[in-house]
Amino acid sequence: MKSSVWLLLLLTLGLASSSARAMEDQQAASPQAASPWKEARPGYVFSFPRDHASHPDFKIEWWYYTGNVRAADGRRFGYQLTFFRVGIDHQPVNPSKWAVRDLYMTHLAVSDAKGQRYRFAEKLTRGGPGLAGALTDRYYTWNEEWSAGLGDQGAGSRTRHVLRASSPQAGVDLVLDEGKAPAINGINGVNQKGARDGNASHYYSLTRMPTRGTISVDGERFEVTGESWMDHEFSTSFLEPEQRGWDWFSIQLSDNRELMLYRMRRADGSHDPRSSGTLIDANGRTTHLTHDDFTLTPGRATFKSANGAVYPTEWTVAVPKHRLALTVTTPLNDQELSLVKSTGIAYWEGMIDVAGQAGGRAVRGAGYLEMTGYHGSLGRIFTGA
Repeated sequence: MKSSVWLLLLLTLGLASSSARAMEDQQAASPQAASPWKEARPGYVFSFPRDHASHPDFKIEWWYYTGNVRAADGRRFGYQLTFFRVGIDHQPVNPSKWAVRDLYMTHLAVSDAKGQRYRFAEKLTRGGPGLAGALTDRYYTWNEEWSAGLGDQGAGSRTRHVLRASSPQAGVDLVLDEGKAPAINGINGVNQKGARDGNASHYYSLTRMPTRGTISVDGERFEVTGESWMDHEFSTSFLEPEQRGWDWFSIQLSDNRELMLYRMRRADGSHDPRSSGTLIDANGRTTHLTHDDFTLTPGRATFKSANGAVYPTEWTVAVPKHRLALTVTTPLNDQELSLVKSTGIAYWEGMIDVAGQAGGRAVRGAGYLEMTGYHGSLGRIFTGA
């Protein structure tokens, strides 16, 4: 690993300094050595529920849940629960259970529109001694007592996801049904993110998941129902040196269609032509959208965080071929997940409102918006270096 960010994470976890030295020695001795990690290549054929489980031969993997839910009185909440796996050593030389093959990072956040509250928590754990991990034979990932999986500990259901995570600031205990079939993003099983072959991911989404359970904010518990979205990606490298971050939208429209769009931002202010999206129709059929098929235009509204990052909180989304013209706003400006004091990461991830026209008819919707790289580049983390 060349990234000083992940070396810092190793030290944060209190791992032996020899592990860090070993990585540095390996890098110095063979900087061009072939990586033992698989790269995302065309031709991958997804199979479910198998592909919900972990893919440890890839270096980077995440399971990403977001949702808009309401209490019985209509009070609105948003939530995010994300499990990250980052490969450190594909085949540790040390056979000890304390050897570190993977690091697991989990982010939990809850947004309260009425109370104008945004609360988050994180966990950062090594996978060696079993404190965190992800199964390969069935879908179940955990980080200490936080977990996500099919049924109870990965058993009992092929299509029901159970999310459990709790902290004094925020908590979720939710059951999600899959709803529509998984939507495969990209072309021929691969979602290209950069110019180089292999700078890509295998990426699918569950775009409209009926959701029920409880959410907590500052110790207050609320029974909620609503809809969620799940993204699962696995890759080894996808950001290139000139790419600074991305803007990603998941939108659930009132006409029972969904829209996923993202654009990769470069350091010079331009957008990578490999940015893309997916339109999912009411029956679950997908249409791939290229960079030229849509526009994402920031509006005048912004939020400046305590870290100095300035995030656009109003957007215009247009997909002319499909006669979609949408305005995106948020009911809560401050939804920055700031971990600069621990992992050095800060990004805006929050619930959004959508209104506009679809084929000449009024349409509304809700979703989530993620904006990364506004507080420093993420390139060193996601290049797979």
